[in-house]
Amino acid sequence: MVQQQLEQSIIPVLIETQQQFLSILALELENPLDIFTTLEISKLSANLFLKHLLILADFGGEKLQRLNQEFDLLFPDGELEYIWNNTQFCYRFQVLPISGILSNQKLNVSSQKLLLRKQTLSEVYKDIIVVLLFAGDSTNPKISGIFKTWGCQIGQLMGKYDELSEFIRQRYIYLSRITAGAKSNDLGQLLQRHIYQYLGKNLNQNDININLNSTIPGVSHKQTGKRDTNFDIVVSKGEKYIAIEISFQETTNSTIERKAGQAKSRFEQIDGLGYKIIYIIDGVGNFQRQSALNTIDEYSHLLLAFSESELNYLHYFILDFIENENR
Repeated sequence: MVQQQLEQSIIPVLIETQQQFLSILALELENPLDIFTTLEISKLSANLFLKHLLILADFGGEKLQRLNQEFDLLFPDGELEYIWNNTQFCYRFQVLPISGILSNQKLNVSSQKLLLRKQTLSEVYKDIIVVLLFAGDSTNPKISGIFKTWGCQIGQLMGKYDELSEFIRQRYIYLSRITAGAKSNDLGQLLQRHIYQYLGKNLNQNDININLNSTIPGVSHKQTGKRDTNFDIVVSKGEKYIAIEISFQETTNSTIERKAGQAKSRFEQIDGLGYKIIYIIDGVGNFQRQSALNTIDEYSHLLLAFSESELNYLHYFILDFIENENR
């Protein structure tokens, strides 16, 4: 069941294409609408590019419907005048509003369709991309106020690689209400499975054992001392062990708080045995309960966000600990 969901999930596709998406937005352009030409000559499909933007702006199906339904009130002249790089530009919408409902399915950005159907850059894609990038910087204070609250200011970061990279690192794979097809717990399992497969692929030549939902010798629940502690992933070789705990948070921080409550005891046992514990939490920097995250950071050997670059560092950290006799 988990494997079937993973194959349909958008998560692996987004991870795989994150760098392509970043490279397109990070190009320094003279005209902001040159982003369309850049996208057309890239290998990234238009609907996948749009999906990345929708996730970064946290612009879900409800907002898409409101944009379409209220379009004539928001843009009575059918134009968006906006400021980009201290210069004023004007974009005339091509097809919005459309007849019927503007939905993820109609745009081919729902998980299943996104994996199966690659779309070229259409006029409706252009209209929505412009809204997501620039509507928050409208010269109309009322319009800019609305779209700022909707996260539509991503265009401010175009051409700024470092700022874009940090923004994506903090917001990436937040997936909130946008990602359909699985509840928060299911998505947590998908992330766990994806990381498990990533490690299996990248560590398979090093005789390293990787196990899902496994235990470490000598690490038990401190209250009773009778039941071994279960970890999301356990990596081991010989007498060396690494515990990995993974959290996906959609609308609640309860799992984060539970893991924070267990962090001190687990760290003391694992560190005392000379092992390591790592936490991977999607959307680091987006949690309302920062104290829980600080606790996890204090009582761990490594805290990572869920992104391609962070997984690369995880790979390096594991090899450094497992293969180094002095560690």
